[in-house]
Amino acid sequence: MSRRRFYFPLLCLCALPVAARHPVRERNAMVVAQEPHATDIGVAVLKSGGNAVDAAVAVAFALAVTHPAAGNLGGGGFLLVRTAKGETAFFDFRERAPGKATRDMYLDAAGKLTRDSLVGWRAAGVPGTVHGLETAHKRFGGKPWAGLVEPAIQLARGFPVSYALAESLKNSAKLLSRFPESNRIFLRNGHPYEKDETLAQPELARTLERIAQHGAREFYEGETARKLAQAMQAGGGLITLEDLKDYRTVVRKPLTGSYHGYDVISAPPPSSGGVGLLQMMGMLEDSGYQKHGAGSAAAIHYVAEVMRRSYADRSEHLADPDFFKVPLSGLLSKQYLARQRAGIQPDRASTSDEVRPGKPSPEESTETTHFSIVDQQGNAAALTYTINGGYGNGVTVPGLGFLLNNEMDDFAAKPGEPNLFSLVQGEANAIQPNKRPLSSMTPTILLKDGKLFLVLGAPGGSRIITGVLQVILNVTDFGMNAQEAIDAARFHHQWLPDKLSLERGFSPDTIALLKARGHAVDTISGVALVEAIMAEKGWLAGGTDRRGHGKAEGF
Repeated sequence: MSRRRFYFPLLCLCALPVAARHPVRERNAMVVAQEPHATDIGVAVLKSGGNAVDAAVAVAFALAVTHPAAGNLGGGGFLLVRTAKGETAFFDFRERAPGKATRDMYLDAAGKLTRDSLVGWRAAGVPGTVHGLETAHKRFGGKPWAGLVEPAIQLARGFPVSYALAESLKNSAKLLSRFPESNRIFLRNGHPYEKDETLAQPELARTLERIAQHGAREFYEGETARKLAQAMQAGGGLITLEDLKDYRTVVRKPLTGSYHGYDVISAPPPSSGGVGLLQMMGMLEDSGYQKHGAGSAAAIHYVAEVMRRSYADRSEHLADPDFFKVPLSGLLSKQYLARQRAGIQPDRASTSDEVRPGKPSPEESTETTHFSIVDQQGNAAALTYTINGGYGNGVTVPGLGFLLNNEMDDFAAKPGEPNLFSLVQGEANAIQPNKRPLSSMTPTILLKDGKLFLVLGAPGGSRIITGVLQVILNVTDFGMNAQEAIDAARFHHQWLPDKLSLERGFSPDTIALLKARGHAVDTISGVALVEAIMAEKGWLAGGTDRRGHGKAEGF
């Protein structure tokens, strides 16, 4: 298990009680992102007449420069879009396993897991970010592509390091120092950056300049692709030029459902996020759990039991739908969820040994970052993308300036054994060439009376789904505003390991009552970093997570 201890930069600020904060309220448009420079760039795009997808492209490229722990060119993710006219689309630009990938590639001669799925060249899946951003822009964007990449180019030429980034880089020095380019660029060969010093990334600037001029084709077939493939071969990685040329974004139909009068639009597989969210909401729908009050032991107990059952299903029934027949209609049927709910006892915790993956009817028909955007016309974009662990696999590609993901660890490298996030996964998510690993990313949009109401998502590995769920419940069931809903202390249960993890902020009496029900309770530093925008009564209210260092701004 020691291989699974991994540092997550910027995810470790604890949920300590603080004075109530108000959301940022504006009439016209709003951007909420986890790094202030990126927020400012998104707002500038909207003010210049760009729409939500234009702003999303600009913000994503900016984060690749200013938030290198998660923002990326070398990773992948999901973008959920809902237009003001009601059209929805889900852009799946998740990384894919290289063509040379094999099922047991991360097992040693004794059949034990190695660290190769976490650190170094062999941990990387084929990146999808650049392709996904261009695909979304071609469908919904309005402003010229090059102009949306230009702000990131300027930042790559040099920007002042924040305190948060300086500390994040220092805390990740053990990983980054293992690879020459990462050590040189991000650690200055042993001379760590301090607050307000300038971080210049000229190689990344040149890569971005080529992408601005030639589009995604440059990344997948041009000079960038050739240099990446050559570096992969030299470093012992598996990604080839053919893998890059063959990469495609998949535009999928979002998952939809309802909860307490709200319409829910969320992420389909290969994300487990939307399925998990709708499953948990379905079990909560008629339970009456909310009568006990927000933060009460009785409410926490019931929601934790719902989480336990959903994560058990995740372990067996979810994977890339292009490789595995996911029983979506069975997992989300009211009858199935009612059966799952019936096993919950209000005064006693289940054990994860007794809660196993359910048997739905067959189908009938780490480090991550998130931002939410609503533009002047009411178009909404929720984008979550990742390189998995903080600073990915630690490798910065020579001559290109961007870090690579360690997303191959999101597969079941050894079915039945835990991954980086202690998630136990089954055969459905085993490694196969060109397959996309299962994800927890959960970009989500809620409607009220058919109108845009809430746009949100989060980073946080396996805790993303439970973090997003609790913010939604805080708004819909407990009447909190966007900022109150985000600031409230959160909890997490993922079936295995069998423990209920609480952020600091819950009272000793509440913890004692949970233990009396049979929960094995521990304390964790944080459950996801949720960024949300609420639309209500003619206002947009932006909430950013105090567990991180983001910014909400609009006009």
